[in-house]
Amino acid sequence: MVHEVPFLDPKPTPASVPPPDVAPDGRPEAAWISRPVAPVAGAASGPLAGLRFGVKDNIDVAGLPTTAACPAFAYLPSAHATVVQRLLAAGASVSGKTNLDQFACGLNGTRSPYGAVPNSFDARYVSGGSSSGSAYVVATGEVDFALGTDTAGSGRVPAGLNNIVGIKPTRGLLSARGVVPAAQSVDCVSIFARTVELAVQVLAAALGPDAGDPYSRTLPLAPAHWPARFRFGVPSMRAFFGDAQAEAAWDAALEQLQALGGTPVEIDYAPLAEAAALLYDSALVAERYAAVRPFFDAHPEAVIEPVRGILAQGTRYSAADHVDALTRLRALGQRAAAMWAGIDVLMVPTAPTHCTIADMQADPVARNSRMGAYTNFVNLLDYAAISVPSSLRPDGLPFGVTFIGPAGSDFALAALGQRYHQATGLPLGATGQPLPPAQALLQPPGAGPTVRVAVVGAHLSGMPLNVQLQERGGRLLQATHTAPDYRLFALPGTTPPKPGLVRAAAGEGAAIALEVWELPAAHYGSFVALIPAPLGIGTLTLADGSAVQGFLCEAQALAGAQDITHHGGWRAYMGSRPAA
Repeated sequence: MVHEVPFLDPKPTPASVPPPDVAPDGRPEAAWISRPVAPVAGAASGPLAGLRFGVKDNIDVAGLPTTAACPAFAYLPSAHATVVQRLLAAGASVSGKTNLDQFACGLNGTRSPYGAVPNSFDARYVSGGSSSGSAYVVATGEVDFALGTDTAGSGRVPAGLNNIVGIKPTRGLLSARGVVPAAQSVDCVSIFARTVELAVQVLAAALGPDAGDPYSRTLPLAPAHWPARFRFGVPSMRAFFGDAQAEAAWDAALEQLQALGGTPVEIDYAPLAEAAALLYDSALVAERYAAVRPFFDAHPEAVIEPVRGILAQGTRYSAADHVDALTRLRALGQRAAAMWAGIDVLMVPTAPTHCTIADMQADPVARNSRMGAYTNFVNLLDYAAISVPSSLRPDGLPFGVTFIGPAGSDFALAALGQRYHQATGLPLGATGQPLPPAQALLQPPGAGPTVRVAVVGAHLSGMPLNVQLQERGGRLLQATHTAPDYRLFALPGTTPPKPGLVRAAAGEGAAIALEVWELPAAHYGSFVALIPAPLGIGTLTLADGSAVQGFLCEAQALAGAQDITHHGGWRAYMGSRPAA
């Protein structure tokens, strides 16, 4: 897609391309390219109200220059990119534009005239790219979330290197109108956040078809649910380039996923690796040249190396070469697709190693290529992916893993990613703040019918059996009370401890605290099947007079049970018990 905004003069004025922001001590803040005096405000209300986000500077924000990290390319957009407009409408506000590898061409974050973006844990190391600034400002807590883009791994590698979450949606799920393309047919707008829950909220607010984007599409989305037992693919290739700490972190990740119910299955990585190689080593690279062809043909000297050399490669191929490359890619996709018959998800290292900025700048092509060892094939083969933190290595640097699934599996992958992230116990990004307890993930639109169910005991948020709801894609709707017609008992001999709720005679009951959860109807039956006698599901009346499915207890089971109605709820009762 040729950008609709005309290019400005190749010698931009300070008003059109501001210098990068400067910190109070005079150092340039390389993560930012420009920030408005006041945030670009979103709607006063909405699901993202009060949240701040950064925007990679190849995505349009009206009134802020879009440079794609090339000052001579800069233009001033008059309209927001579709994805930015949708997030503003959801209540979020834009804090500014973030740095990137020029024209989104790189996986390391050093290829920018505005400076190299450092790793948020150790400034000697690369941040990963090309969405370097977006990852940095999320990891350091400067914003709540940020937008990046992902063609070869730019929405995942920086997440893995900075201990944050990176969602790379299915191609076309988020509109790319108003985005300077890198390779338009495989580009994705990506999302960075410190938790999976927030990343999914942003995804839900931003997704939807857009007639202005020729690659936008609507497709069925699997619900945010992941089974307790599953098979995960493990690449036959182990490429860590001598980084023993990364390899040890990968082995620990494999053990962690097995502890969460996964069974490893080795998959043949050859077709994936061959597909990845086509991105730069075939006529497919011509798409990168085509994305900025008018500007590049007129001003090649304005493009920095090695970006200039990569774009120039695209001029060397014929149309027939491009057809041959596409045919080769389709054949490799057919071979790779066979792996899904034996696995539910593929897990790979997000990035196989860390690299210092000095080493990257000394050997920019080879070192950058290493960063994409496990990422380049994903968009080419039309997969969805999420990168989540896995561990902090002995040297203090982060290690992340990526879960990959077929197109449309975005919300399902997020459910697995959340389960894995919660098990790590890692801090939030580089902030040092603890990871909060998991919250139910939003379900994708059109995910099918749901059932409301009220829980009063061990299934409450933070209680031992709450995971049974989360595994089935449950979402917390509200914390409320029953009508004042119930009594609550602590049942003897139950593991974990459980209460029994019964309807009382008129005038003898009380309001009991509970939570109302929403479950996909497709998974409600498997949830009910886990409920042991003497508990069961009946109809409860809530404080507002509405009725909902919920836990009730058989009356004969109350012999020897302790009446705890006066506590007002199970959580209050458990809090009153002496510590074991």
